[in-house]
Parts: sequence; structure tokens; C-alpha cells
Amino acid sequence: MQYKPKRSRAIALPNSEFRARATEYLDFLAAWVKKPRQTASVVPSSRYLARLMVAQIDPLDSGRVLELGGGTGVFTRAILATGLPADRLEVVEINPGFARGLRRHFPTVSVLETPAQIVSTATAGEPGDYQTVVSGLPLLAMDRGMHADILSESFRMLRPGGSFVQFTYSMRPPVNREVLDALGLDVERAGQTVRNFPPATVFRFFRQGE
Repeated sequence: MQYKPKRSRAIALPNSEFRARATEYLDFLAAWVKKPRQTASVVPSSRYLARLMVAQIDPLDSGRVLELGGGTGVFTRAILATGLPADRLEVVEINPGFARGLRRHFPTVSVLETPAQIVSTATAGEPGDYQTVVSGLPLLAMDRGMHADILSESFRMLRPGGSFVQFTYSMRPPVNREVLDALGLDVERAGQTVRNFPPATVFRFFRQGE
């Protein structure tokens, strides 16, 4: 009997998007192991959540955009995909490992390793120059005092009509009503997606009366 060698099956190498998402997951997992309260999740946000987060951004508007908690760059990528010029985006990330990764993947974007509650000390834009703040910060892991400081600083940078966009894994806004009233702010649900782990809800914060 003549021996016939078995045909080997070709193994497709993962594409660049798969490799990027695998790297994001590993980076996120490592950060969660080191500082679980700061990272808040063991997986990065999905592209479906990212689309909801950036829906308010108008790339033709002259206003700048500020991202808080850039992480592995899921929201950063979505912000740039709207067509917003890179020089009108600033990303805040205090985790040194994440900050290095953001600078590597987005070399034309300004990455600020500055706490969100004092971000105005490091931004290129002035108060009133920003159309949107996109926040990936784990607000549910923070206290009311931190919520007040972050929102106060963000709305100091936002122009009239500007929005602070935040996602959470809860169906309720992550900021207490008393804090919002003290700052003269209101909130509305902007969207929800189950195509994220865990499922997430997006809220838009804005000045009362706007």
C-alpha cells in the first residue's frame, strides 16, 4: 500500500485588528490586576460602545475634544474615526503603561498624564474651547467629592452647549442627583448597548437650561 501524506491545513494568521484587540485585552487585564479600582473592568470597551460615546462629536466644529481615561485607545480610535483632526484632541491617562501605549499608537495626539480634576493646568486649549468631554473614567469606583471635582473641571473647559459623555455598567447615572444640582448640571440617557462586556449605558451630562 502506497503511503499518502496527509494534507496540512493552512492556518490563517490573525489580522491587524485582531492583534490590536488582543493586545488591548492583555494590557487591560494587566492594569486591572495591578489597580482594579482604577481600571474597573477586565476587558476594554467594545467598538459598539465607542460609537455611542463619540456620537455627539462634530468634526466640522472648531471645538476641541477632551478624553478622560484613554486606557488602551478604544475611544481615542473612535474619536479620530469621526474625522476630528488629531491636533484638536487631548487624551488624559494617568496610568503610565496606558499612556505609553497611547503615544505609541497615536503619535499625533497629545497624551496628558494629569489627574482629571486639574486637567486645565495641562491642556492646550483654554476654558470654553471644548465641545465634548468623553469620559472612560470608572466613576462608580469614586466618591461624590471626586465626581464633583471632575465634573466641575470638565465644565470649566466646556463651552456653552458642551457635553460630558460618560458610560457606566449601571442603568442609573453614576453621579448623585445632589452633586448635579450643586453644580447646576442635568443628565440624560444617550444610549445603551448589550454588545459590550458588561452591557453598558451611556449618559450625557449638560448644564441645566441648555
